Amino acid sequence: MAGPRNIRYSASPLLTSRTPVWRSKLVVGLVAAAFMVLAARAAYIQVFSNNFFQKQGEVRYSRTLELPATRGRILDRNGQMLATSVLAPSIWAIPEDVEEQSPQWQKLARLLDMPLADVKRKLQAEDKTFVWLKRQVDEPTARQVAALGLKGIYQTKEYKRQYPEGEAAAHLVGFTSIEDHGLEGVELAFNDTLSGKSGSRRVIKDRLGRVVEAVGTEVPPVEGRDVRLTIDSKIQFFAYERLRQAVQEQRAQSGSVVVLDAQSGEMLAMANYPSYTPDRLTRRGSAALRNSALTDTFEPGSTVKPFVAALALERGIVTPSTSMAISTSGQMRFGGAVISDTHAYPVLTVSEIVQKSSNIGIAKLALQMPASDLWELYSQIGFGQRPQLPFPGVVSGRLRPWKGWKPIEHVTMSYGYGLSVSLVQLAQAYTVFAHDGEIIPITLQKSQYVDADGVRGVRLLHADHARAVRQMLRMVTSTGGTATRAQAQGYSVGGKTGTARKLDDNGTYSNKKYRSVFVGLAPVEQPRIIVAVMIDEPGAGRIYGGDVAAPVFSDTVQQTLHLMGVQPDLDVKPQIVAEGMDRAAKGGRL
Repeated sequence: MAGPRNIRYSASPLLTSRTPVWRSKLVVGLVAAAFMVLAARAAYIQVFSNNFFQKQGEVRYSRTLELPATRGRILDRNGQMLATSVLAPSIWAIPEDVEEQSPQWQKLARLLDMPLADVKRKLQAEDKTFVWLKRQVDEPTARQVAALGLKGIYQTKEYKRQYPEGEAAAHLVGFTSIEDHGLEGVELAFNDTLSGKSGSRRVIKDRLGRVVEAVGTEVPPVEGRDVRLTIDSKIQFFAYERLRQAVQEQRAQSGSVVVLDAQSGEMLAMANYPSYTPDRLTRRGSAALRNSALTDTFEPGSTVKPFVAALALERGIVTPSTSMAISTSGQMRFGGAVISDTHAYPVLTVSEIVQKSSNIGIAKLALQMPASDLWELYSQIGFGQRPQLPFPGVVSGRLRPWKGWKPIEHVTMSYGYGLSVSLVQLAQAYTVFAHDGEIIPITLQKSQYVDADGVRGVRLLHADHARAVRQMLRMVTSTGGTATRAQAQGYSVGGKTGTARKLDDNGTYSNKKYRSVFVGLAPVEQPRIIVAVMIDEPGAGRIYGGDVAAPVFSDTVQQTLHLMGVQPDLDVKPQIVAEGMDRAAKGGRL
C-alpha cells in the first residue's frame, strides 16, 4: 500500500491569491453596522422608551396591593350591630396567563354561579393583565376556587356589609356599593366616618403570581370608625313588624312610623313599609329605597288642630272649658266653600272641639286670630323647615308665607290642608306638648353628653297651656273621642287623629284616596315617648286615623314603654274593663 501523498497547502491557489481590500472593508463595515444597530436599539430601550418598557415590566411583575380598611360598624344605642363588615374574597384573573383548555373551567363556573360562556367572555377582555371574575364571594367558595389550582386565577381580600336587622332597619341604615361606599341612609350620611382609608403595599411577583419581594414602604390602612345611633333595635323591629301587619291588613299602599324619646329628642325607631333587604341588590326598587318618614310629605289634616287650640289659649282668647256655638247642621259656609263635620255639634267646649275633631270649631278659633300668628307658630314648630338631621333626602315640607294666604286658606290651614309636612316633622312638633311648651331638637346619633334630665328646648307655649292641651289629647283617646283604639293597657295616652284626602292627578281632592294618621304621647302626665303613624291609602274599608293608625300607635306605645322599663301609670284591670264597656257601647267598632 502506498503511503499518503505529501500535500503542499501553500501551493493552493485559494491561499496564495490576494484578498481584495474592498472585501475586508465590507466585512468590517457590516460588523460596525451591526454594532450601531445594537447601540441604537439599546439607546431606544434605555433612553428614549425607558418609561414605556419600565411600565410594561411593572405591569407584568410589579403590583400595588391595596390593603383595604375595615369599614366601621353601625350600632344601636345599646351596642347591638345594625351593620358590620365580613371578609368576602373577590376572584380575579390575568387573562394572558390562563390556560383555556383546563378541564377545571366548568367547576369554576359552577362555583362562581356563572355560565361558562360568561367566564370565558370575561377572559377575552382587552386588558390582558387584570379582570374581575366575581366580586365578594363567601369564604367557603373562595377556598374551593383556590383548590382548583387554575393558573392565572387569583383572589384578593375584600369586605362585604351585612345587616342583621334586615328589612326592619333598611331605610334607616341604608346600604353600600360593592366598592364599600355608602349609597343610602346612615351608610351615606356618615360615609366619611365609616370608610376609613385604605393602605397599600408594592410587591414584585413572578409569572405564577407569587410575591417575590416587597418594594418600598408599606402604608397601613386607617380603619373606619363606628357610628352609634339613638335607635333601639328592639323597638325598631317591633315598630316595623306592627306597621307591616297594619299595611297588609288594611291593604294600604305603604306606611311609616316614628318613635321619639320625649325627654331627650332621641329617635328610638323610624320604619317604613314596604321595605327591602339591604344586602340583596336584585330586590331594590327606586320607590322602595325612599325613607318616606323623612323624604315624603303629606297634608297633616286634623293632627294640627291641637296647635290652633294651644295658640288660642296662649293668646288668652279662650280657656279649655270655654263653650262655643258650632253648628246644628254640621256645616258652615265660608265664602263659596262649605266646611263640614262628621256629626252635627250645636255647642262644644274648646277641649271637646279637639276631642271630637270639629273642623267648624277649630276654624272659628283660627278666625279669631291673625293669620300671621298661626303661620308663626307653625313655623316655630318646624313646618316648612328642613329637620336638622344628618340624613340624605330630608325634606322641608311646604308652608307658604301668611301674606299670600287667601281667606279660605286661613281656615283650611287650621285643620291641616294647604301645608305639607313629613312624619318626622309632625312627631317633632308634638314635643311642644310633651316637653311642657318647649320644642326640642331631634337627634339620630347617640351622644355621651346627653343630660340625664333631658334637653332644654325653645319655649313656644306656657307650660300650663301645654299641659292643658295634653289633657285634650287624652280626651281624644277616651270614651267619646275619635281614637279610643289608641289606648294602651297600663299606660295613659293622648294624641290626635288625622284623615286627609289625597290630591288626584287633576289637582282635585279624591273621595277614594286617604292618608290615615295618628300622633300622640305617653304617659300623659310625664310623657316619655312620642309615636307618629301614617298609613297611605288604606283599602280595606276603613279610612279614619282612629281606626287605621291608632291601633299601631297603641301596640307600639305599650311595647316601647315596657322595653324602656317605664312603670305603668294605670291599673291594667280597670283599663281592660273600660275598653270592654266602650266596645259594647259602640257595637264592637273599635
